[in-house]
Amino acid sequence: MSLNVVDQVILSIAIVDLAGLILWGGLCLRLGYTTTDLMLEHLKNCSAIMTRVLLRHGGPWGKLLLVGGISGIVTFPKFYLKRGELSSEDLTSFRAPLKRKLVVLQWSVISLLLVIISFGITVKSGFVSGAEH
Repeated sequence: MSLNVVDQVILSIAIVDLAGLILWGGLCLRLGYTTTDLMLEHLKNCSAIMTRVLLRHGGPWGKLLLVGGISGIVTFPKFYLKRGELSSEDLTSFRAPLKRKLVVLQWSVISLLLVIISFGITVKSGFVSGAEH
């Protein structure tokens, strides 16, 4: 069985996207295991994070959920500031390099998930010849 050019391009995109998601997970775990205490110290008045603080003892999945929650709060702070779940002092005291890493991680996972969803829609629509039954 040989793939046509369109199938090869879509397969390449899917493989790169899957590799990106695995890399993203590894980077989140690294941050979770190395900087959790620092991130929690900077967000000690943030009720949205303090409700999730027990996740740091939840193994790898807990670390992923905690880092994901923190990155969401740092990336979209207006939502949490309006609801009173984030202190503006906590946000301004958060270290800029770490905040930048978390924002990049958040937007990269959003992008990677959008690509994989688009890939799924493409396959489901029958655009890829291998998807026909």
